[in-house]
Amino acid sequence: MLTEIISAPVGLGRIGSELMTEIEVRDAYARLAADYISLFGSLDEAREQDRRFVAHWAKSLRGPVIDAGCGPGHWTAFLRSQGADAEGVDLAPSFVEHAKARFPDATFRVASFADLGIHDGQIGGILAWYSLIHIRSRDLQSALGEFGRCIAPGGTLLVGFFDGTDGEAFPHAVTTAYSWSTDGMAARLVRAGFEVLEVQTRTDPGRRPHATMIARRSTPKSVAKITHAAMGY
Repeated sequence: MLTEIISAPVGLGRIGSELMTEIEVRDAYARLAADYISLFGSLDEAREQDRRFVAHWAKSLRGPVIDAGCGPGHWTAFLRSQGADAEGVDLAPSFVEHAKARFPDATFRVASFADLGIHDGQIGGILAWYSLIHIRSRDLQSALGEFGRCIAPGGTLLVGFFDGTDGEAFPHAVTTAYSWSTDGMAARLVRAGFEVLEVQTRTDPGRRPHATMIARRSTPKSVAKITHAAMGY
């Protein structure tokens, strides 16, 4: 049932857009952790295009990288296989425990998008692979701001998300999810101190449209220039 719901254009979950909290997301994934790990806990389920895109990004990293919302840890392990110094963090302790057991050479810990537990400018990049999809519109900017705080100038963020109407809630097998337009996501990234470098979109038969975006953490001077440009100055 879980695979059928996640694969479908529209699932059977409930819409509760203004009630979503990190605790609700954590608990929702905890309830379905075993099924999720069984169905989606390996790169066998990932598109070859996605693996190539993440590998391409990983080769450009300079410094440690955080897999934010790492789930079962397979993308963290993939980043390490590409030579990246990757650490996985997730809200759900069950995912972290599984990842530690399956990938003992990697580091995993529980952390929130509100506080990644990283010093300012300490890391070279963050992978947020569909891990922002359950964040409400009013909270997304704060999460991107936390990413920007942690990434050193010149470091990069790779984000994967559902491409669609900005902030539109839709049923998801685990709990309510949200789509974002590429223009809307790019504008939020600029406000968080990034400049967008690369965007890819695709639509697979029977699936929601997907988007992936690479953005670079700007220097203070370039942040001012980008912000003014985004505001039309």
